[in-house]
Amino acid sequence: MKTGTIASPELTGRRRRWPRLGGLDWLAIALFIAGGVAVATGLLPTADARATLARILPLLVFLGSVIVLAELAARAELFDVIATRVTILARGSNAGLFGLGLAFAAGITIFLNLDTTAVLLTPVMVATAVRAGVAPLPLAVTTVWLANTASLLLPVSNLTNLLAMNRVQLNPLAFAARMALPQLAALIVVAGCLWLFYWRTNPPRYTPPGPFVPKDRRVFTAAAVACAVFIIGILVGVGINWIAAVCAAGLLAAFLVWNRKLLAWQMMPWRLLVFVTGLFLVVDTVGRHGLSDWMTTLIGTDPGSSGIARAAATGGVLSNVLNNLPVYVAGEAVVPVANHDQLLGLLIGTNVGPLITPWASLATLIWAERCRSAGVEIRWGKFIATGAITATLTLAASVGALLI
Repeated sequence: MKTGTIASPELTGRRRRWPRLGGLDWLAIALFIAGGVAVATGLLPTADARATLARILPLLVFLGSVIVLAELAARAELFDVIATRVTILARGSNAGLFGLGLAFAAGITIFLNLDTTAVLLTPVMVATAVRAGVAPLPLAVTTVWLANTASLLLPVSNLTNLLAMNRVQLNPLAFAARMALPQLAALIVVAGCLWLFYWRTNPPRYTPPGPFVPKDRRVFTAAAVACAVFIIGILVGVGINWIAAVCAAGLLAAFLVWNRKLLAWQMMPWRLLVFVTGLFLVVDTVGRHGLSDWMTTLIGTDPGSSGIARAAATGGVLSNVLNNLPVYVAGEAVVPVANHDQLLGLLIGTNVGPLITPWASLATLIWAERCRSAGVEIRWGKFIATGAITATLTLAASVGALLI
């Protein structure tokens, strides 16, 4: 990849009216069709399907809005400016860039949330690789692995954390104290695996770039303001779907006024919206036909170390088969209310386990969409293999830390 502004493939060559569909595109379409068939045949009653769609509507609004926000910010060259400063700060050191990447990804995930990391940090990391003249994949994988595995510490880091905190009746500080060791263990293992699998083969030095000046200061400033408002809104507790929609709409208006030629219909994340809708309809259908019984059999009711390990393993494995959010909800429903540590084990499994398949977590889906938009090729065979090893080691380390 040559150095330069990160832009979607549609802007770097002749525009395609109908982009070629990839494997994940067909998977999204297949899931959507399967969900429709389930409703049409009565496997999923219409009333249940409507309830599911009503429940995920805020999620779909968030997804669509936040992807458009990130796409517009990339086209405004906001991420190029930030990335240039990061590469200069690392002073040409691969190890320094690795450390900064870890710190940024972990910090944003912990103090904001994992979806914000996937949306806003992915293009920054990819642009950082471009500015440094190094391969983009190590920085991109750092983003998605830390988005998932750094989300254990605080309730705001992950929606599942909020659900678990209420269930185990812990306040935010008590929750953080309980999850501090598992989080530390996860970060140590993931850092080691990232270096081993992706970073150690990079050249030890790179040439830091000069300062980057955006071509259009007006849309650049609008993008910076929109992203800042988005982050502040999350911090003060505004609903993520509303703040994402408002910021995306405001930035879109700025582009319409000042630089309309950069807009394209390809910015709309149809694949992601279709995938999520189909996924939830299919999971609801499976849930009505034996998933709860199956989850009870897999997780058990043992409050001790065996039950905790079973819950964590079940959450991690099934998250990669289905998706971590519905798996956590299904698992929580069968864990006895008094088994607080077993529920935290399930939480660890569904948080740090989804490193293998691209649909395992919402953050991974968003990340894959951002990488696709930036033209970063993901070798899914290596991603799955290294993710399986890392997820296994991280899960074992985190659960072991929980049991201390």
